[in-house]
Amino acid sequence: METSRRNFILTMAGAATAPMLVAANAIPANAQAAAGDGLKLMSFAFKDSPAPRVGAVQADGSIIDLAAEAAKRGATLGFDPGNMISLIAAGDKGVAQARDLAKDPKSAALQLADIRHLAPIPNPQRNVYCVGWNYLEHFAEGEAARMTDNKIPEHPVFFTKCTHCVNGPYDSIPFDPKVSEMIDWEGELAVIIGKKGRNIGEADALDYVFGYCVINDTTARDVQNKRHGGQWFKGKSLDGHGPMGPWIVEKSALNYDDLHLVTRINGAAKQDASTSQMYFKVPRIIAELSLGLTLEAGDIIATGTPPGVGFARKPPEFMKPGDIMETEITGIGMIRNEIKAVG
Repeated sequence: METSRRNFILTMAGAATAPMLVAANAIPANAQAAAGDGLKLMSFAFKDSPAPRVGAVQADGSIIDLAAEAAKRGATLGFDPGNMISLIAAGDKGVAQARDLAKDPKSAALQLADIRHLAPIPNPQRNVYCVGWNYLEHFAEGEAARMTDNKIPEHPVFFTKCTHCVNGPYDSIPFDPKVSEMIDWEGELAVIIGKKGRNIGEADALDYVFGYCVINDTTARDVQNKRHGGQWFKGKSLDGHGPMGPWIVEKSALNYDDLHLVTRINGAAKQDASTSQMYFKVPRIIAELSLGLTLEAGDIIATGTPPGVGFARKPPEFMKPGDIMETEITGIGMIRNEIKAVG
């Protein structure tokens, strides 16, 4: 990226990251009140059955079970209503069918209290793609903490999180001291890919986006930085360390480049930023990631975290059992996860 643009982003980043004094109770704990008018799609299961189902979230927070609604109407769907990836792969036709089922439903709406809320894509087919160092102030705080002096990357830094890291929007995150005692937060915007593509041009990249959701790239810093040669994969991939949700908001409902992101720990805002501060924007990320590498419908891309992570604080801060981590993006919603001791 040219020097003038980099300097401009650095200048603006300082102003944009000033605390916005977001109250800890600004969004209800059940996160039903996500802003925006776009279609919101979630995965859930009934409490007496583990089988996932896809639901459309209504403006009042109630949920329309797409399978039940289709059965009520005798409708034949072009996707499996128990599989979010199937709906995504169905493209515009699938979205149109889901939208129609959610309009004037004949079946009774569900409430969050009636169901078990799953990650929007509870069983990803592939690892979660992630972007590192995508906010300049986060890059700078990491350099200061490591006492290194690396150049800002000319291309996005990619890594992945294992599929078993994916966790529900309100599920607990396991804390096992035998594995790590340095569990850190990293709130991020997640992009959900809508169709297969390779060598996607930057100008066409948004055509391959299905929608957006919230994700937290929860990280075991000691595993990441001190073990396994200092590579990131293992420290980013612990089971349950990738909570996401609460639902997918279709791309037409949001401006990905102007979303307010906040991460709170026990009600205190630790990260408070705007996605406008991203160094590499969503189209550039998709173009570079897909260069020689095929993306598939349902792929998840975590676009990077802003400044305010725990390991870079003075002194460093890490989560412990009983802590509550909330990750919120205006226009999408909030996920809320307790750090829970396991043995």
